Amino acid sequence: MLVSDVQNLAEAIQKEMTKTVVGQTEVMDLVLVALIARGHILMEGVPGTAKTLMVKTLARTLDCDFKRVQFTPDLMPADIIGTNVFNLRDSSFELRRGPIFTDLLLADEVNRTPPKTQSALLEAMEERQATIDNQTHDLPPMFMVFATQNPVEYEGTYPLPEAQLDRFMLKIAIGYPSQSEENDILTRYHNGFDAHDLEAAGIGTVANYHVINQCREAVKDVVVDEAIINYISEITLQTRQMPHFLLGGSPRASIALLLCSKSLAAVRGREYVTPDDVKSLTLPVFRHRVILRAESEIEGITVDDVLKNILESIEVPR
Repeated sequence: MLVSDVQNLAEAIQKEMTKTVVGQTEVMDLVLVALIARGHILMEGVPGTAKTLMVKTLARTLDCDFKRVQFTPDLMPADIIGTNVFNLRDSSFELRRGPIFTDLLLADEVNRTPPKTQSALLEAMEERQATIDNQTHDLPPMFMVFATQNPVEYEGTYPLPEAQLDRFMLKIAIGYPSQSEENDILTRYHNGFDAHDLEAAGIGTVANYHVINQCREAVKDVVVDEAIINYISEITLQTRQMPHFLLGGSPRASIALLLCSKSLAAVRGREYVTPDDVKSLTLPVFRHRVILRAESEIEGITVDDVLKNILESIEVPR
């Protein structure tokens, strides 16, 4: 597969997704970037902004398995990864796999469950395997986590620990649609669209795991100039030295920015990474990996504000 084929496939997937999702073009680009780069996504947005619908539609376009877990305070690790159950018929234990054994996992309101249960995702997200009663089980090769959280309501939530956040390749902020997009949404529902009946929407399958894997192999050939590599490392270094940040980006952040930039270049039909690719991905890659100092928060400074200042202060390679 060539890089141009990656662009064609990305456009085909987006075309199918627009049958159910209105607008959110940039979000869909980032979803495809993470898919090709083998990363996980943390989606932050108020309820009703099509987060679940987007993931369900993507699963149909890729002809892959999809499972959704509603994270609640009483959810236990075994409810996610599964457990061994004693079979009285033959006096043996048999494995009951949890919902984590799927291709696309939607962890809905992931911050509503205690850290003990959140940690059940750590091994799965990093090593793509799950350990149950000291036995390691491989997860499907397509395995990808889409976690959602509400940016407004904090009562009854448990902030995700830094180790958990660092395993998400991207944090995507999903906002409200424009008025014209909302008019389009209302018109669709007026004409009979039902978000719970995706089959009626006529979503076609345009790829599967083998095709996505070919895309991943093609992205490896995307050229990254040494100046771009230095640009990426300089951004990470600045997050560690920025006085507004208590914690800067880790080497995993640099790696994520590199891999995502290569994937974005391929999605846009280019065989090389440009500084614009890096700049457009810096916020979603870093915004959940850095910690803002309390005094900066009191001043009304946001993480995105500081990251934008960092980008403006670094000389762009030519």
